[in-house]
Amino acid sequence: MLNISINFFRLFLSGRIKSESCVIRYDRASFSVELLLLVSVYDCVLAIHRSYTIWKKDLDQNKNLYETVWSSQWEPGKTTQHASQIYTHIFGTTNHSCKDIQEVVEKEFDTIPNHDLLVGGFPCQDYSVARTLNQAKGIYGKKGVLWWSIFNILNKKCKDSPSFILLENVDRLLKSPSEQRGRDFAVMLASLSDLGYIVEWRVINAADYGFPQRRRRVFIMGYKKDSKVYNLIKKEKEVANWIYKNGVIAKAFPVKECREELRKFNIEGSLGEISEKFSTHKPSKSPFEITGIMIDRKVHTVKTSADYNGKRTLLQDVVIHDETKIPAEFFIKDEEQIKWTYLKGGKKEARKSKSGFEYNYSEGPMIFPDSLDKPSRTIVTGEGGSSPSRFKHVIKTQSGRLRRLMPIELERLNMFPDNHTKYMSDVKITPDVKRAFIMGNALVVGVIEKLGKSLSNFM
Repeated sequence: MLNISINFFRLFLSGRIKSESCVIRYDRASFSVELLLLVSVYDCVLAIHRSYTIWKKDLDQNKNLYETVWSSQWEPGKTTQHASQIYTHIFGTTNHSCKDIQEVVEKEFDTIPNHDLLVGGFPCQDYSVARTLNQAKGIYGKKGVLWWSIFNILNKKCKDSPSFILLENVDRLLKSPSEQRGRDFAVMLASLSDLGYIVEWRVINAADYGFPQRRRRVFIMGYKKDSKVYNLIKKEKEVANWIYKNGVIAKAFPVKECREELRKFNIEGSLGEISEKFSTHKPSKSPFEITGIMIDRKVHTVKTSADYNGKRTLLQDVVIHDETKIPAEFFIKDEEQIKWTYLKGGKKEARKSKSGFEYNYSEGPMIFPDSLDKPSRTIVTGEGGSSPSRFKHVIKTQSGRLRRLMPIELERLNMFPDNHTKYMSDVKITPDVKRAFIMGNALVVGVIEKLGKSLSNFM
């Protein structure tokens, strides 16, 4: 049995939940191992559980592929722990805790079981494109320290550290911070290499592989020395073969074979020296492309493009078309349409900051209303609420009325079951604004499902 313990740290865009963990049991033929998944944020845990449901249904020979046995989640500074309560309503309170993961690592480390797979994340608000460059503090920002909680779990486990790692973040991580392009990712790669891992990564846009939302995220997978995957990579005569066709990520998400030459370089020095000196010549572009692998601190990286010709799910396939099933508050009032049109439109205008500084502001127009014949735009954390916004989704109904998307539709865009976030513990109703916020933080479940299936085929 493979026990996967999924632990969640605070992660992603503004206010991502702080600590979530679960343990999943994996059973494959006579293969028997313990597996711990330390997953960041609440949305990941739901994604994993959703995938578990699919895997259990699709893989008859692996009927107990993943079974959750431990979980913890904590959102700092909140009286009501919405994420934890939604989790326990669906999956129960057994072996579930609600504590700061940093406190757990420092004071209750023995409660984290040995494991083979750590799935996790760390705050990306400092890197997010939703914020301006001068706010992007990167790994040494206030929230960036949580990366070191992941590192410390791996480091403190020593010889019992997991054989596999799966991490996720916004794609801007590859080029953060703006004054030292790629420094933060270089620190991460070097620290994982020093712990004995080969690491590969890929920026995946879910819509490129037929999923209903255009959501770009970087997925990072690590393979510990002497693991089966590590040894397979070491045996490859050409690293490009792993990147393009033989690798765990390549098997899940194929890329076109028109190969570009790999960029190769070494990450040298201590972590402190990397932090101080990496990209100090201020390059305009990060040395890390959207696809790559690091072996013994040597980086091989290249720009790739998706190779997919299958079925595509569009926004029109997800939304509810029967207007009688849409609550009145989701329709945009006639008197508000001018404000919505202004915010969605292009503009060039003089503005003044709070300090009195005057400047010229410009931005291009957005499609308004949203196209139903394409995958949706990326869901953001501010998707909920009735106030006009540039970034909220607005669609036109068959009768010509404009409306916002409902929480159930946002769940579908992330491939969650309908009303997955509707109820908290004691059957309390989750506020719609919080449901939308959670979906703005969530992953597209189908991506996690495919990566999980691919990895299981290498075990």
